[in-house]
Amino acid sequence: MQVARILSAYIARQFFTWFAGVFGTMVAVTFLLDYLELLRRAGGRAQAGWGILLEMAALKMPHTAQEVMPFAILFGTMLAFWRLTRSNELIVARASGVSVWQFLTPAVLVALVVGVAAVTVFNPIASAMEGRYEKLDNRILRQAGDPMALSRGGLWLRQSDAADGQILMHGEKHTASDLLLLNGVTVFFIDRLMTFTSRIEAKSARLENGFWVLEDGQRFQPDETPERFDLLRLPTKLTTAKIEESLASPDTMSFWDLPGFIGLLEQSGFSAERHRLHFNVLLARPFLFCAMVLVAATFSLRMQRRGGATMMIVSGVAAGFLLYFLSDVVFALGLSAKIPVLLAAWTPTAVSLTFGASMLLHLEDG
Repeated sequence: MQVARILSAYIARQFFTWFAGVFGTMVAVTFLLDYLELLRRAGGRAQAGWGILLEMAALKMPHTAQEVMPFAILFGTMLAFWRLTRSNELIVARASGVSVWQFLTPAVLVALVVGVAAVTVFNPIASAMEGRYEKLDNRILRQAGDPMALSRGGLWLRQSDAADGQILMHGEKHTASDLLLLNGVTVFFIDRLMTFTSRIEAKSARLENGFWVLEDGQRFQPDETPERFDLLRLPTKLTTAKIEESLASPDTMSFWDLPGFIGLLEQSGFSAERHRLHFNVLLARPFLFCAMVLVAATFSLRMQRRGGATMMIVSGVAAGFLLYFLSDVVFALGLSAKIPVLLAAWTPTAVSLTFGASMLLHLEDG
């Protein structure tokens, strides 16, 4: 029992060391590539100095690190087992009766812990920095306007009211204001039976302190005389930040904020499919890391017995490319509503786990 614990701790330490080395190398390379790409995009823009671009690359780095982490797990596992096999340590362990599942368990557990930490601790930091990066990118490189100035059709919002009905609001965004100020506002009130109950026409509406403040308008109800008002307050759960975030990438949202924000988006009439898919992808990530350990083991253990180090590397790169391609295709199908969001988010993880476990069973226990 004592020997098994020592061996497990040793394998876990070797796996984490190789993973950390590969991960650090990949992050450094991607940081350099991101910075060079920002230099290319900057061109002759006066605001895009090398210091600002360096800051943007640093803000983008945590998000990029999240994306390369599964591949760092894959290559780190392959290198760790390649080193243990080359030094005959795994051969001795297997000769003493240790099965492949016993020396894979420490690596799988470490990958699971790394995945949980990446989602619960690292992701909130990366999402906050990604949000700052996107703001700098829009302002300096893209030189984009107000993200809420969507089209000439104006801005449409929907929310639930206190009577279990729906409120639909439409207006033109006033770009000269720092607050969310709409001009030419129309508000439709619909009950829970989807029956129209009343309408408000107002000159303007601004969002402040949990209320829509409507000015200089009239309220129209069926078979009644229009009621004029100078000021009217409608309660709302929306904020300017929430509306802007709904138009931004889900990558800028923290894992802990996503569930409540998805509910708010659905109440407000925004599509929450991108955010729901992103949330489920994050939930599946720790299990994806475990799957990467199994997939890497199918290549590294078998190839090293035949002395095929080159084939091990090529096979690992091919597996990583196929995973990336499969994930992109499935996520695109999920966003287009061709397949359910849960299926789209969990398919790459399920396929990787099934492939890795079945190959190991065939090669080692078959």
